[in-house]
Amino acid sequence: MTVGSAALTDLVRPASAPDPAGAHRTLPVLPELIGLLPNRGLRRGSTVAVGTGQPARSGGTSLLLALLAEASRTGSWCAVVGVPTLGMGAAAELGIALDRLALVPNPGPEWATVVAALIDGVDVVVVAVPGSISASVTGRLAARARQRGSVLVPYGQWAGADVTLQVIGGAWEGLGQGRGRLRRREVTVSARGRGAAARPKEIKVWMPGDEVTRTIKAAGGSRTPGSPTTGPETGGRRTALTLVAR
Repeated sequence: MTVGSAALTDLVRPASAPDPAGAHRTLPVLPELIGLLPNRGLRRGSTVAVGTGQPARSGGTSLLLALLAEASRTGSWCAVVGVPTLGMGAAAELGIALDRLALVPNPGPEWATVVAALIDGVDVVVVAVPGSISASVTGRLAARARQRGSVLVPYGQWAGADVTLQVIGGAWEGLGQGRGRLRRREVTVSARGRGAAARPKEIKVWMPGDEVTRTIKAAGGSRTPGSPTTGPETGGRRTALTLVAR
């Protein structure tokens, strides 16, 4: 489904019902990622950035999708702004419910307005950072997320984030004796931030490659090298809401 930006505000308001009792203040994440976050999940009102520098550029998108997977699976709405190359197949393989995923591939020059509108009604809002942005813009959007109880997830450099996650290394599995195909990648993810996240952390996790259909696995978990992968169930809906800024 595609709608113009004029209808965006009215559309997102009912997406996620407010929680007046203050319950469920932390959205769940995959068990493998719990140790990276000070609240063992995505705390409502927080800003959790995902870095895109090298070597994160080759693993940042997978990390981003993995961060959304559990919240989406348990009923939260998610939105991704400014990532036109995002693959729906990869999102589904990591467990994201596509019928609760809104996409704004090209938000245009008023991207901050688009993000602010989504923050008003969507649980988790991912935004690709468009180059250098002013501290006043980042501060205003972070404050709006705190007020509305949304989780803001900048994809790129973002000053003042509560937590910044970054892929800092990795190695592929699947090739042997010069043949085979890349199946998955063991990556090292670092977390740093402020307050409860001030102490740096690192973990190793398995990230699926482009042709892998298994969900993310913790490094060191039980596995059979070279065993075939298993895909997700295909009986559910595999659609995503696409928003086009005009």
